Amino acid sequence: MSPVATTQSLQATFQPDWHPGPGDPGRRGFLSPDPRVRTLLRVLVSYPEVRHVLPDRVSLEPGADVRLIESIMRFVSRQAWLVTRVTLAESR
Repeated sequence: MSPVATTQSLQATFQPDWHPGPGDPGRRGFLSPDPRVRTLLRVLVSYPEVRHVLPDRVSLEPGADVRLIESIMRFVSRQAWLVTRVTLAESR
């Protein structure tokens, strides 16, 4: 049996005004057109380890270094105007 790579993603819990609801087609969360969020998005996608960004999560490459993941988590967590919490989720 070959090893299966684990995909990691940063799950964000947003402030109520920024929370992407179930029917929200990218107008809030990480895909908001707000200039502050667009700047944050540009910073996030500048990391080669970031695979893609969805309104409520940032998907990372399976081999992303733990120190980099912690650094990105701290950076996003400091955006208190946008998020209330950031957690790491793993899936296969």
